[in-house]
Amino acid sequence: MKKIRIGHIGLSFHAASAALVEQVFEKHGWQVENSASPHQEMFERYGRGEVDMLVSAWLPASHEVYLAPFIDNTVKLGVLYHPYCIWGVPDYVPERDVASVEDLLKPEVQARMEKRVQGINPGAGISRFSRAIMEEYALEQAGYQFHNGREEECYGAFEQGVKEERWMVIPLWHPQFLHHRYAIRALREPKGLLGGQDEATLIASKSVVENFSTPLLAELRALSPGNAAISELDYQICRQHKTPRQAAQLWSQRQSLK
Repeated sequence: MKKIRIGHIGLSFHAASAALVEQVFEKHGWQVENSASPHQEMFERYGRGEVDMLVSAWLPASHEVYLAPFIDNTVKLGVLYHPYCIWGVPDYVPERDVASVEDLLKPEVQARMEKRVQGINPGAGISRFSRAIMEEYALEQAGYQFHNGREEECYGAFEQGVKEERWMVIPLWHPQFLHHRYAIRALREPKGLLGGQDEATLIASKSVVENFSTPLLAELRALSPGNAAISELDYQICRQHKTPRQAAQLWSQRQSLK
């Protein structure tokens, strides 16, 4: 039996994508070894040959800087979804008051808005973009503070804040499970610091792709669940306590009935 080592960034929605890819390989008779690491470390492991495939690289804005040293040995197999980063607010925050990042500087908004902007790990694209936003819009001078932390710190702070109907900003992205449950309005960001829309690209080393059969390669290239599906899978994992494999199986079963 052929073996494939699949790596993914250690966040739940990346685990959901990896589970979908794992199903494809198992369907074609491959044995799959799955592992996860933080953003930059995962790409370094891929570059060292510790994993054969990475699910997935957000290209070009978020992860190209990590993939660049290894691009010559990389095959781009397909695009799973189209992610993009946002600074968002709960939809109960009136758009007439807060429609853009610049509005965070209005005195009347500063009086109501939470000053702590809770992010995730420092290697994430959204974290890099958020630090740039803090600097370019002089938000620290207005009392705002951006904090890196565990992903559950970010998500939990948002959910608790929604329960209390507090005004707050969340650095987030699509797809992500909070979008499956909550209406989160993206703020306009005129300076273009959030990277735009990426392509969540399934990448693999050239040497391993040479061993893929034509049907396997075709199915991998065709796999494109999209943002809404990944957000739903992520919600099942994070809030309905399903494993990535269980969530992927349920989604695939529904797709087969369509």
